[in-house]
Amino acid sequence: MKWNHRAICILLAAFFFLFTAGCGDEIEGDFLVPRSLESQPQESEPEQSAAESSEPGTASGESGESAPDSSQGAASAPGSSSAAPANPSASSPSSAAGALQVRGTRLTDRNGNTVQLRGISTHGIAWYPDYINESCFRQLRQEWNVNVVRLAMYTEEYGGYCSGGDQNALKELIHKGVTCASSQGLYVIIDWHILSDGNPNRHLKEAKDFFAEMSAKYKNYDNVLYEICNEPNGGTSWNEIKAYAEEVIGTIRSNDKDAVILVGTPNWSQYVDQAAANPITKYDNIMYTLHFYAATHTDSLRNTMAAAIGKGLPVFVSEFGICDASGNGGINTAQADQWVDLMDRNGVSYVAWNLSNKAETSAILRSGCSKTSGFGAADLSDSGKWLYRMLTGKEAVSAGTAPAPAPSPAPPPSSSPSGSGNTASSGGGSTAKPEGKVSYTVQPQNQWESGGEHFFQYSLTVENHSGADCSRWQISVPFNGAVTLSDGWNGDYSVSGTTLSISSKDYNGTVPAGGSTGNIGFIVKGGKELKITQ
Repeated sequence: MKWNHRAICILLAAFFFLFTAGCGDEIEGDFLVPRSLESQPQESEPEQSAAESSEPGTASGESGESAPDSSQGAASAPGSSSAAPANPSASSPSSAAGALQVRGTRLTDRNGNTVQLRGISTHGIAWYPDYINESCFRQLRQEWNVNVVRLAMYTEEYGGYCSGGDQNALKELIHKGVTCASSQGLYVIIDWHILSDGNPNRHLKEAKDFFAEMSAKYKNYDNVLYEICNEPNGGTSWNEIKAYAEEVIGTIRSNDKDAVILVGTPNWSQYVDQAAANPITKYDNIMYTLHFYAATHTDSLRNTMAAAIGKGLPVFVSEFGICDASGNGGINTAQADQWVDLMDRNGVSYVAWNLSNKAETSAILRSGCSKTSGFGAADLSDSGKWLYRMLTGKEAVSAGTAPAPAPSPAPPPSSSPSGSGNTASSGGGSTAKPEGKVSYTVQPQNQWESGGEHFFQYSLTVENHSGADCSRWQISVPFNGAVTLSDGWNGDYSVSGTTLSISSKDYNGTVPAGGSTGNIGFIVKGGKELKITQ
């Protein structure tokens, strides 16, 4: 009886030990592994993250504020068990669908399933760098349902990569953007943002050097796409663009064999029909960009896109807005909705312009918003509210009182005049005029009609032909009729009747004797026959 009692006690003690070990932690080697961290069987495809499977806006609550920043630098990419690696040669940062490819007219995952990227572009990163941060990208991913961001790096405008900008600083911003996007499971487009340079061949060598460096650096990243010429314009032909593209693509392919590459098309990336008639055949995983602004571009351009897709051309809308082609003016949501319907039906990816607080209609933030993340309804412009609603299917929720206005960065050019096909003929060519110590040369760039109004875009260079340095300048540009300023960059502008006055900014007022300063430009609207008078 004593032996049975002792045996029972031993058995009970053993059972108790095994029971408590099984209910809490499992013994694995020399460590106790909490069951909550136990590895689970992996599916062949990445699982959907909580942020993806939840209702829009619920990942960080209904306030519209971003998630707390305590996890910054350690966030996992959706479908991944760990953060994006610091050493890309060890393994590749992966977004939800993994490496992308082009099959037929569609962007797909490795199994051929259609992938539609929907997101937003920065404005020029040289002017609005602060929006490139992990908290901002996290909010866009979790609350806006964004799965791609575009990093717009201007080439020719003030501070551009090819016009005296700090190239190393710009490349660091690109790297920061790629890193932040990767950590949040976002795809990211590195955008060589030509605009006033018109013909991408103007900076062919710089483009090849840049993309050689970028493709070597990010060749192991599944989530990086390359956009090699934002908006060719100024009469640049498709044959010229194609020749440029084949050289730059060859440079990229020497490092990155299969990344998706986006190629611009003539006339501010509108003439996709010309690319459809003579596509690039030497390389795979190529798409062709179309840009639209809904208050300007309607049925005609939609029909052009649909026809190009019908001919087998893979189209990617890497930039669009719901205002007019200047980036300003009124909003046309009815036309914007028709564009979205067409793109969705054809699986076309699209990226909205732009993530900034610039005082222009296309910016998604109010000009008085000083935040760089944590945006609520009170911070959004009308374009921003429409974009949020379109991406999420719900209205933006107010985050409370709007912040006090902050000083705005120097106003760079709007992304795209995106003309209606007319050549820049207003003014009859360049106009030179003396103005005190300085003179200026103004060159028409484009003209177009929108909503019955006529718009004219000009570039301007200020020249100092005197024998003394100029510390600031002010010029007057006379027209043959009344004008209204639509947009201007790299100067302070005012209008009085038929005269546009422009004065220098702090950063471009000094013009040495015999020197000049350029990258100044403006868009005005007026009568159909508006011209600058001599």
